[in-house]
Amino acid sequence: MDLVIGPLDLSAHVDEALAVQAVAFGLGPDEVAVRRQIVLRHMTYPGARALGASTAERLVGFVYGMPNDRTHWWSTVVEPYLRAQHNDHWLDESFVITELHVHPAYQNRGLGRSLITTITDGADEPRSILSAIDTDSPARSLYRSLGYQDLARQVLFPSAPKPYAVMGAPLPLRRA
Repeated sequence: MDLVIGPLDLSAHVDEALAVQAVAFGLGPDEVAVRRQIVLRHMTYPGARALGASTAERLVGFVYGMPNDRTHWWSTVVEPYLRAQHNDHWLDESFVITELHVHPAYQNRGLGRSLITTITDGADEPRSILSAIDTDSPARSLYRSLGYQDLARQVLFPSAPKPYAVMGAPLPLRRA
């Protein structure tokens, strides 16, 4: 199956992207509705950009991110955890991977790796940060293989049922 990775107008394709995220991350309709507003707001931030992975028929994966800003909600939540580990300097001059999701039927084909390396290759910042559920998972294994290391663990986001880890890596990311 031919898959194409390229720029994605995420604001125009937010519903397609969130359909992928809903399946990949197990989100219900109420969570999707909340995330829709968040994604649309994020895409107005300076430097925000997105990539998609598509077949001829549909979007099957996406990534988006932006240069970090300490005033953004995510940064204000993770900053105390990073500070406690003497890692809060990672919030400066970093490109944040806000979301990365691949439809389960298309996982384990290198799409996540291609999406994250391609978007960070275009970053002006010297490093990248992200958060992921703090458990051993294929996502965390992927991030580690790219050079991401744990900067803080057991990070609690309001309304999130599970703790997260904040991870960071120098750019460019390691290639497999």
